[in-house]
Amino acid sequence: MGFTIEDILLGSSILLFLSILISKSLGRLGIPALALFLGVGVLAGSEGIGGIYFDDALTAQSLGTIALAIILFSGGLDTRWEHTKPVLWRGITLSTLGVFITALLVGVFASYLLNFSLIEGLLLGAIVSSTDAAAVFTILRSRNIGLKNNLRPTLELESGSNDPMAYFLTVSFTFLLSNEGASIWQLLPMFFLQMSIGAVMGLVMGRVMVWTINKIRLEQEGLYPALTLAMLVFTFAFTNELNGNGFLAVYVSAVLLGNRSFIHKRSLTKFYDGLAWLMQILMFLTLGLLVFPSQMIPLAGMGVLVSLFLIFVARPVSVFIGMSFFKTTFHDKLYLSWVGLRGAVPIVFATYPLLAGVEKSNIIFNIVFFVVLISVMLQGSTLKLVADWLGLSEQDNSPKRMQLGEDMGYDTKSAIVELKLKNSSPAVGKSIVELEFPKTSLIVLIDRGGKFVTPNGATVLEGGDKLMVMTDNDEEMQKVHRVLGV
Repeated sequence: MGFTIEDILLGSSILLFLSILISKSLGRLGIPALALFLGVGVLAGSEGIGGIYFDDALTAQSLGTIALAIILFSGGLDTRWEHTKPVLWRGITLSTLGVFITALLVGVFASYLLNFSLIEGLLLGAIVSSTDAAAVFTILRSRNIGLKNNLRPTLELESGSNDPMAYFLTVSFTFLLSNEGASIWQLLPMFFLQMSIGAVMGLVMGRVMVWTINKIRLEQEGLYPALTLAMLVFTFAFTNELNGNGFLAVYVSAVLLGNRSFIHKRSLTKFYDGLAWLMQILMFLTLGLLVFPSQMIPLAGMGVLVSLFLIFVARPVSVFIGMSFFKTTFHDKLYLSWVGLRGAVPIVFATYPLLAGVEKSNIIFNIVFFVVLISVMLQGSTLKLVADWLGLSEQDNSPKRMQLGEDMGYDTKSAIVELKLKNSSPAVGKSIVELEFPKTSLIVLIDRGGKFVTPNGATVLEGGDKLMVMTDNDEEMQKVHRVLGV
């Protein structure tokens, strides 16, 4: 039975609407939204109530690749260098060495217990080796949960940068299984070449993006999202043409762009945040449609075994080894181990051996689906509980910061930061003139119980006041924090 474009659009809109509606309703129960999107796709599939027959792995892979590039770009735009810099090497270690150790352990486990060859096991391990940032922080941010000891930027950096490593391993082991005469030693120079080209292209294109956005001066603001999207796609595609890692290039360029001032920065960041959500929903729906429950049920035992091994053995071992090079507490390592959440990326990567015609690729695909589902349901629904249990959660009171002139493209250090005074603050009961504020900092507005107060030197501060503080640099802001006790 053929479908017209109107049928496809109608079905897509209904699935999208249902996914968002269900996620709003059931998300209150702690069920991760991404798991619900996946469930809607399965129910709408050929063996579900929707009866939509879909078995086009190439289309699913193409959509997933585009979606992943956009999601990585959005994540890079939100990455703040001042938060990432202190944990840079931790994140890189987890996203490279950690991914490799995870793939190796799962590969050995699969080869011994699931009647896989070592290379087939390593392929399975590579596919499930990367974590999903979107799934983790959807839950943490929706409940306003912060994490101590720089765990949040560590997880953000790891999740944003570990997909390129997992992609390389997946493609490499697929290549080895598809070419009998190929040697693993051929892959080492390919690895360094791909990562180097990807990193360099990311740095170059990040600067090109900043310069282009600020210099082109388009008459219509609505064209800027189209302009940046064109540069995003070009960065990914051209890097791949050069045999580099396109995912790495996209992420690095976005980090560089996000930490510079450019025209319409806030509106573009919000645009890509919304676009990333749309891509996640479409990716999970498509991958859910691709699943045939009748093929999965006989492999349920294998899927559960691999999932439990990954969650309770492979991920913790990789984290404890990777973090042994840095000063981290035992509880930090435990929490990093638990937040090894798998998302749609492994399912997308599982389509590569399918399309390459690798033996047992169908088995691998269905096992990967179980891994993602169990990980999202078990780990995703307990992130807050485990953080509380380990004493690592805290209220997310990070100050809201607005860079002055960033939407006009001015490269300025001045910023307005919102700070909330606690009742215990030493500044409560004092007038502004008594605070000994840094000379280059200024309280420009006070939000007092929903009413705005224009401050002057005689204004006395009260507990619960929200202060809009303008400052020139981070050093002065630290002095402001000490004076206000926040």
